[in-house]
Amino acid sequence: MEELKAKIYHAQTQGDIASLYLLEAQAHEVFDEDTLMAYYANILDLALERLTNTLENLERLNMEEVQDFATLRALYEYAIEHYSAGSFSDASALFEVLGGLSEDEAFNEAMKIHRRACDGAIPFETFIDEYVDMDAVQAGGKFYIGVFVKNIGA
Repeated sequence: MEELKAKIYHAQTQGDIASLYLLEAQAHEVFDEDTLMAYYANILDLALERLTNTLENLERLNMEEVQDFATLRALYEYAIEHYSAGSFSDASALFEVLGGLSEDEAFNEAMKIHRRACDGAIPFETFIDEYVDMDAVQAGGKFYIGVFVKNIGA
C-alpha cells in the first residue's frame, strides 16, 4: 500500500492525471470509500486546473495527447455526475465548455447532444435508454457517450 501511495503522490505532484487513471484499479483494491472519493476529487482538481490554463491560453485540448485526454475524461465524468444527479443546468454548462474544448469534432458534437438533453431536462436514465446506442458506445471503446439512436432537438 505504501508503494501505491508513493506512486499516487508522485503523479499528483507532477499533475499527471493520466498516471492517476492508470493507478485507479489498484486504488479500488486498497482504499476505502472515503479515500477513493478524495482520490477522484484530486483528479478533478488537477483537471480543473488544466481547464483554467487551457482557457486562459485560448487553447484546445488534443485527444492524442495523454494529459489532454485524461483531462477531458475527468471533466466529462464530472459533467455526467451532475447530469445523473439531476443538476441539469450545471451539467449543461459543463457540456457547453467541453463542447468547445477539444480539437476532436466528434467529441464536441457529442457534448452538444448531451447539452441539449440537459437543456430539455431529459432525465439521465431516459437519455441512456432512449437516445444512446449503448452497445455501440461500449464497442467503440471511448470514454464518452458518442453514438445516438435519435437526435435531441437542434
